[in-house]
Amino acid sequence: MSTLETRGLTRRFGGLVAVNNVSFSLDRGEILGVIGPNGSGKTTFINLVSGVYLPSSGSIMFKGRDITSDAPHLRARAGIARTFQLIHPLQSLTVRENVMLGFLFSRGMRLRQARVEADTICGSLGLERLDRGVAEITMLETKKMEIARALANNPEILFLDEVMAGLNVDETREMVGLVQSVSRRHNIGVGVVEHVMSVIRDLTHRVIVLENGEIIAAGPYEEVSRNPRVIAAYLGGAA
Repeated sequence: MSTLETRGLTRRFGGLVAVNNVSFSLDRGEILGVIGPNGSGKTTFINLVSGVYLPSSGSIMFKGRDITSDAPHLRARAGIARTFQLIHPLQSLTVRENVMLGFLFSRGMRLRQARVEADTICGSLGLERLDRGVAEITMLETKKMEIARALANNPEILFLDEVMAGLNVDETREMVGLVQSVSRRHNIGVGVVEHVMSVIRDLTHRVIVLENGEIIAAGPYEEVSRNPRVIAAYLGGAA
């Protein structure tokens, strides 16, 4: 059994079916790409897995246990973490303090231990000068801080929602290497929502493609990128 599985996962908003009968799996140590055109259901799918939304039907299994009805904080404590497209750090706190919050509230550490752990995890991501306010750091550093905050939960599964957005070519290349290192070092299964196909090609072990809330293709990038339906729906002829 895979670490994380969904079975027939569906979410309706009135007459709109945002996610339709999605079954997938993700194991620790694996990097999975989740791609599709805007409005295809990618973020809604992550919101279902992380507990922001409850499904209209279907189930979510984590390490063999049904978590379909679990609250978001219970899923986070169990080992499912995620980042967000729109990052909202606490502006009144430093970089270190933003990361410390994960250790304090998710794992119940004392203040001194949380500070040590925050410094360690930030250092492993190449994030320095942690006493700065979040308004003083670059976009790349902000992305690293968001990943550090997610890792503070000690996850087994981590979803990254467009973590490359806003980065230049060199920064994107660095982030690809960083995500690979995080997955390998911590033995984390990573689901990556991304629009830059070179990132998906270089980063992932396999890919699922969503269109209108449904999986229309799944497999290694080179296979999926040649799928006529994927080309028509998303790649626009550029495999």
